[in-house]
Amino acid sequence: MSSLLQGVNLYLIGMMGAGKTTVGQLLAQQLSYGFVDTDNIIAQAAGRSINQIFAQEGEAAFRQLESDVLAQVCAYTRLTIATGGGIVLRRENWSYLHHGLIVWLDVPVEIIYNRLAEDTTRPLLQDIDPQSKLRSLLEQRTPLYSQADLHITISKGETPEEIATKVMQAIPSVLKKPISHS
Repeated sequence: MSSLLQGVNLYLIGMMGAGKTTVGQLLAQQLSYGFVDTDNIIAQAAGRSINQIFAQEGEAAFRQLESDVLAQVCAYTRLTIATGGGIVLRRENWSYLHHGLIVWLDVPVEIIYNRLAEDTTRPLLQDIDPQSKLRSLLEQRTPLYSQADLHITISKGETPEEIATKVMQAIPSVLKKPISHS
């Protein structure tokens, strides 16, 4: 499979709580790729949590940091990259994402909500009605997410391993066959 990808990066997009980091790590292992989580890089570079960046500088400043990190990451090859849920909102980010294969992990709001119910580290969910907030974020982002090369629909009870397998099985469908020099 990694020979089929020829070192092209895999970008995982989707809502917060979709499992991009967990599935991304599994895919990286299976492909013998490196793994990068853009949120982790941003937090390390800023020396603060994502929550602190949002609180102190606002979402716009965070989105700029996110674009800067993506610009740097896309210069590398053989990486699986878990992106922040809102990375699709800025048009400039798409020019970076299109350097690789974009995989949308599409998870229903109910599943995301259940996964994140106890998670206090999500600045966009500090809301009176987090489920309704998730729904409106998903509605806003779906037209953007749907521009991905691969759309992986995730259902209740699927394990990260099963999801990674689904992605691996779907990759060849969007890759051109390598030219054989015989």
